Order: sequence, then C-alpha cells, then structure tokens
Amino acid sequence: MTNFDFSISQKLGDQALSRKQIACLVFLLFVIPQGWISAWAWEQDLRGLYLILISFFFSTLLVPFAIYLAIRFMILDMPSDRKMHTAATPRLGGLAVYGATMLTLLRNDQWDSELMALAAGGTLIFMLGVYDDAKGLSARIRLIGQLAAAAIVIAGGVCVDFFSHIPGKHALDAALTAFGIIGITNAVNFLDGIDGLAGGMGALCSALFLAIAWPVKQKHLAYASSALCGSCLGFLPFNWQPARVFLGDGGATFIGFMLAGLGVLCTRSDAQLPIVRAATPIIILSIPIFDMIYTTLSRIRRGAVHNFREWIEYTGRDHFHHRLMKLGLSAPGAVKFILLLNLCIGLNAVANRFTSRRIISALLLSQTALIFAIVVVLMLLGRELTGQHDDESAPRRENASL
Repeated sequence: MTNFDFSISQKLGDQALSRKQIACLVFLLFVIPQGWISAWAWEQDLRGLYLILISFFFSTLLVPFAIYLAIRFMILDMPSDRKMHTAATPRLGGLAVYGATMLTLLRNDQWDSELMALAAGGTLIFMLGVYDDAKGLSARIRLIGQLAAAAIVIAGGVCVDFFSHIPGKHALDAALTAFGIIGITNAVNFLDGIDGLAGGMGALCSALFLAIAWPVKQKHLAYASSALCGSCLGFLPFNWQPARVFLGDGGATFIGFMLAGLGVLCTRSDAQLPIVRAATPIIILSIPIFDMIYTTLSRIRRGAVHNFREWIEYTGRDHFHHRLMKLGLSAPGAVKFILLLNLCIGLNAVANRFTSRRIISALLLSQTALIFAIVVVLMLLGRELTGQHDDESAPRRENASL
C-alpha cells in the first residue's frame, strides 16, 4: 500500500472519534448501571428498546477501535482497477457489530441454553470471517467452520421442529436447521456488495423479529433481536456511502448467522397456524434467500459455477442490487429500495403471525408472492440491461453511484 493510501486510511481512523463518540460513552456510563433507567425499562416492558439503545451506542463507540485495528494489522480492502473505492478502506467493521451485540447480551444477563449457543456459534463464525479477511481461508475450511457453528446452536436447542411424526425426525430437523443456517449466513454475506445493504438488512430483519417476539413474550428471541438491531444501526452511519469502514466477511457472516438463528427461534413459538410458524422467518429473510437462489440458478445455468468453492467465491454483477443499479438507481438508492421492499414483505409476516383466520393468512401470503413476482420482473429487466456482464467476475462492493 502506498503512503498516500495509508494516510487516507489513517485519516479515516482519526475522524471516526468525535464528539458523538464521547457523548455515547457518557450515555453508556449513565444508563448501564443497574437501577433507574434499567429498572424503569423492566417495569414499563420496554426492555427491547433499552437494549437497542445500549447496543447502538456500544457499536458507535467500537467503530473507531475497529478502524484502528484494521489499519494496525493491515486488514484493508485495497483499491484497484476493478474496484470503485479509491483509498484503502478498513474491513474490520464487523468487530463493532459483533462486540456491541455480545456486550449488550452480557449487560442484559438473561441467558438460556439457546441464547448461549447462538452467542457461541456467532463467535466462531465471526472469528472465521475475520481470519478470512486477514489471511484468507479456503472454501472447504469455511464450510467446515459454518457446519461446526451450526452444530453448536443445534446442540444448544436452536433447532426447527417440523418433522413431528416421521422416523428419524431429530436428524431431519437438525439437517434442515444446518442447511438453513449455512444458506442464510452466506446469503447475507453475498448481499454485502454495496455500502449499507448488509448492515441495513441486519437492522431491519432483527427489528421485525423483535416485533414478533415481544408481544408473545419470547423474551430471549427479543433480547437477541434487540442487541443485533442496535449494533447494526450504530454501525450504519460509518458504512453508508461513501463508507469509512466495511463489515468484511467477519461482520457480514456474523449478521447472517445471527439472523438465521433468530429465524429458527422464531419457529419455536405457539402460532396457531403451523404454516405461519414455518413461513414467518422465511418471509422476513426472503430478500437474501431469493437473491441467493436466483443468482445461484442463473450461474449454474450459465456454467459459471460448478462446485461449492466456485459458488462461495464467485462475485458476479448479477445480484438484485446490481440489477437495480443497472436500471438507473444509485447505490444508496438501491439500498433504500431493497430495505423498503423488505419492510413491506416483513410487515406481511408480522401481520400474518398474529392472525388466526386461514383466509387472511392465505391472502397475506398471496400478497407476498405477488411482490416477489414484481421482483422477478425487475431482475429479468436488469439482466437484459446487464447483458454479458452477468458472466464477468466483479468485486463484492460498489462505492459510487451509477
């Protein structure tokens, strides 16, 4: 890296610490001690909001530290002819998201075996991702690590329960859970292609899980959702275009893994309609799921990928956000559009969760299907404008408006 590049990155680190961070520190020192605000949040049944605020300020405080470590250990996304950012950019921002989430859960000190398993699995995923950012990992090692993290959460009780009356149900439930966790972990990582998208998706989806969990007193799901939501919100101002820091694979896979775990916990509720219980997390996470399935099938059809290694390492310009940008949206505009679309779909899931009438549930699910029909049209239109560029290898991140 040239001296000029390093000076820019160092300047980013210096600018990250500001009066805002000092105010955050004062706030945390004021509200973290037990009693008063903490006790008031318990009494008023506002613990979720309290945890979001704490996590937000933890994340804001940790970003300068993450930038410093990224520069110190050269964990940087370097500029090149194939990338749009012009300066070496720290790619350890996931440390702020991970650290804020865990510190908030520790401060809350309300644990059960499922939440502890989710925290342990998320820690393993984050560590693997950071090592991959710093040194690089093969696709095989990444898959083994993701399987190990999924096994941790399954052993802790974070597992779906769909095959009630089938021989070998436990093995089938575990296999489905592992498949879903690994799939969503990578799907969210694939979305980390433009500034603010993966972090914004983490904040929005976890907020939707919180909206479902808190009214029915799924408290541990609510606690984890609040912690992740606040940490993503605190990170977003630093990651919005032009980003001063990137999530890196460590941060993006951690967000994906936690969202997958929240989705599994969401299926463990007492929803009156079994189909609603199963469909709710899929609908909330439908944007990354759809994007992964669509691009995977498209790449297989084109012969662009032939195995897991090629699938996990391929970075073509054929994701939903790329297609939107080809249609004329700027990078921030594409992020806002996708988040608004996810909110519309997610609100359907929340409304669906609290209905006991099959006809209403069927109508809401049909509306979701129609929304995705519109998404398919946009993907196809974007493909026509993208043309042969679908087959070109491309960076995972765009840092300038198109």
